[in-house]
This record gives sequence, structure tokens and C-alpha cells, in this order.
Amino acid sequence: MARVPILTVDTATPATQSTLTKIEKAVGGMIPSMFAAVANSPAALQSMWGSFGAFSTGALGAALTEQIAVAVADTNDCRYCLAAHTALGTQAGLSAAELATAQQGHSDDPSIDALLQFAHSLVQQRGEVAESEIVKLRELGWTDSQIVETIAQVGLNLFTNYINIALDVPVDFPEVPFQR
Repeated sequence: MARVPILTVDTATPATQSTLTKIEKAVGGMIPSMFAAVANSPAALQSMWGSFGAFSTGALGAALTEQIAVAVADTNDCRYCLAAHTALGTQAGLSAAELATAQQGHSDDPSIDALLQFAHSLVQQRGEVAESEIVKLRELGWTDSQIVETIAQVGLNLFTNYINIALDVPVDFPEVPFQR
């Protein structure tokens, strides 16, 4: 059971009602419980929803964004984010095998594999990555924009992982087993 109320448009404060209505429309008529929990803080909801919106037109694209998200979720034991981003990854065209491999921080594509390993390293090392990791990414063709966006994506996923774990947000997507 969630440790904060799971709000609806009707039970939320006026400061969050319009954002929840936007989320409900964007997600196809439902408000995922993560957003409903975060709605207890208008600032946190605005930050989270705004970040997802900003990244929707980012340099990494939907599929890679979801691969990063499942890698971070698996590393952090976040059942909610693993389930949600696996569902979103499927919608972005990734196969079940690609998503399971991404959970482990890997890909069959060497370039994507390096980026997912970098994302995993960011989480494991709390941002303390070696310069050689960034050099390797550049050698594989990743731009500085994509590298910075990867770091930002990891940060957003840490935010969502911690919200879901700390608040015990109920999972409202099909659950996925961890791959570690």
C-alpha cells in the first residue's frame, strides 16, 4: 500500500489538477499511480512531467530512452519503473529480448551497449565515471549532446525510482522480473 495518497483529478489540489488531467489524456485515459503519488507535491509533479515532456523530443529517441530506464530500474530494484518502462519500450518498438538485455545494461549493438554500460556505471558509481568512459562513447559516435542527455535521463530515472521505492507506489503495469 502506498505511503502517500494516490490522488485523482477530483482529490488533488487545484495546483495539480490540470497537470493530472494532461497526464490522463496523454496516457490514454488513466493516471499512472506514480504520477498520482507525486501529485502530493505540485512542484515535484511539475518537475517530473516537465522532464518527461522535454525528453520526448530529445536526442536519444524513445527506444534508447526506454532501454536506459529499464537498465536503471533493474539496477535500483524499482519494480514500478521496470514494469512501466518495459511496457513503454514495447510501444517504442523494442522486443522482449532487447528489453531483457537492456535490464542488464547491455545491447547487441556495440554502440548502444557502451551507452547502457555508461548509464549503469553512473548509477553504480554515483556519477563518478572515468574520463575514458566518455572518450569511448565519443569514439563510438555519441555526441556530447547525447552523453549529457544520457546523464540527465539517468537522473530522471533515479528520481522516479526513488519515488516509487520510498513511497511503495503500487505497480499498475504488467510486472517484469529483475535480470540481475
